[in-house]
Amino acid sequence: MAATPAQRVEMIPIERITVVNPRVRNQRVFSEIVENIAEVGLKRPITVSRRAEAGGPFYDLVCGQGRLEACRALGHSDVPALVVSADEEDCLVASLVENCARRQHHALDLLQDVSGMKERGYSPSEIARKTGLTKEYVSGVIRLLENEEERLLRAVESGMMPISVAVQIAEAEDGDVQSALQAAYESKQLRGRKLIAARRLVETRRRRGKAMRNEEQKPKRPLSSEALVRAYEEETARKRALIRRSEAAKARLTFITEALRTLIDDDEFYGLIEDQGLDNLPANLADRIPEMAVQR
Repeated sequence: MAATPAQRVEMIPIERITVVNPRVRNQRVFSEIVENIAEVGLKRPITVSRRAEAGGPFYDLVCGQGRLEACRALGHSDVPALVVSADEEDCLVASLVENCARRQHHALDLLQDVSGMKERGYSPSEIARKTGLTKEYVSGVIRLLENEEERLLRAVESGMMPISVAVQIAEAEDGDVQSALQAAYESKQLRGRKLIAARRLVETRRRRGKAMRNEEQKPKRPLSSEALVRAYEEETARKRALIRRSEAAKARLTFITEALRTLIDDDEFYGLIEDQGLDNLPANLADRIPEMAVQR
């Protein structure tokens, strides 16, 4: 049942209001709300729905948790509220939609809100219609959620990478992640600083995992000289391994180039591959073998 707007504001006892979708508040923002209400009063009433229950009336909060908690913190016993007609499901969905519609929200908040609507049986199309997000975006968030990709979801929310690229990385095998980044580069979805940041994210994800909660909750310890030396040695070893792989790849490429050049100089061999339509090379190899550009 859709919520029916109220015609007037009522004073509702705070103790009779239940928050159906409680959220952890940012303390700095919450302090600003409390200070503002203390100075100028509550400028916009909260919205509640009357709940049928013995000993009532009781109410479910539809929107305005921050304002409600601020009034409670200030010692108010009552709060002005618009009372609408809606069941508990409608109240919960309205609360989720309000959270999704905020201009500034944490990536994990968005994950939690979309997840809550999905768990209650709403399809990506329905969630998109209720939140104002696109169906593709909602579907991507759900797929990242199913894979527990907190790092990638944070990257999408910060604008580091498009949702489509994040989904490709999440669903790629370890060996195919670089191919996904290469495809994003070629399609111009990731370029410049965003590509560099994406590569760093992929490396961090590989080393530390998909989730971020554990490392965010871990208290920071002072860096000892031994830890600093160990970190330097690990980074040095990683750079040396990268150089060795680079040199090995260069040697293989040189060998392939010279082998192809020798084969191409053989007229019979070149005639054979030309007859089979195999006389074209990838651009990177063709640039190294100018003979291929010469009309034979």
